[in-house]
Amino acid sequence: MPGVAQTRCRAKINLTLRVLGRRADGWHELESLVAFAGYADHLTLLPGPDLSLTVDGPLGRQIAAEADHNLVIRAARALHARVANLHWGRFALVKRLPVAAGIGGGSADAGAALRLLAQANGLPLDDPRLMEAARAVGADVPVCLFSQARFMRGVGDDLGKVLPVPPLVALLVNPGVPLATKAVFDRMAGRAGSRLSSGRAASATAIETLETPHSVLPFLQKSGNDMEDAASVLVPVIGDILAILSAARGCRLARMSGSGPTCFGLFAERRQAVRAATAIRRAQPGWWVQPTLLR
Repeated sequence: MPGVAQTRCRAKINLTLRVLGRRADGWHELESLVAFAGYADHLTLLPGPDLSLTVDGPLGRQIAAEADHNLVIRAARALHARVANLHWGRFALVKRLPVAAGIGGGSADAGAALRLLAQANGLPLDDPRLMEAARAVGADVPVCLFSQARFMRGVGDDLGKVLPVPPLVALLVNPGVPLATKAVFDRMAGRAGSRLSSGRAASATAIETLETPHSVLPFLQKSGNDMEDAASVLVPVIGDILAILSAARGCRLARMSGSGPTCFGLFAERRQAVRAATAIRRAQPGWWVQPTLLR
């Protein structure tokens, strides 16, 4: 059995997000183009007979390490239920990503745990039991298992092909206010001013245009995030963040990720994103602000 293994748990950013409808079982059908940030949590696995988890890092106090709550432990147990004699051990998580933030931090941790367990047990990443375990843990975990830019559809279980999205210079901003996905869906379902998409998924032609790197931004500018309006009602500061990002020099697109409240701005140059980050941190020292690359 291999020794200590480690991996990064990269933030998942929804570049687009369409809510296509609600299924009879209560889950929502989605379509989203996702990419992954260079900024990440960090997960280590020390093989051993007992499963455990310790949490550290600048945002470690935001999450619980208990088995019933943390997605790392839940992912390990989900795989253990599907793989006989699974080797596991002691996980150590360094938490740098905010929670309940719309960037899949917990799902990224779960996907990373499955990758480390696959490595420790000699399982290829295309082993269907890994995907089954990912689906059992949460809707975003399947795409975070691979952490590659692609479309995800359905309830997160339908993954498109890996797309050659070029590195996108981004600035991530979170106001430090957690926002539950269920609350946003409830707002969309029950209040005026929120909407569902028409139900049409992205056309094959639109997807094929992403094969050309320079076509990504025009594609994004024609799309949006269907959850943004409802989330902004629940957490009004989201509108402030989007306005600040949109006004920053070099920002080409400002949008909310997932169910929020994290927002991102795409910039023409890295120095422009860094300059904007410095200004925002100075004005709002309590916000989480991180320039990064999306790919």
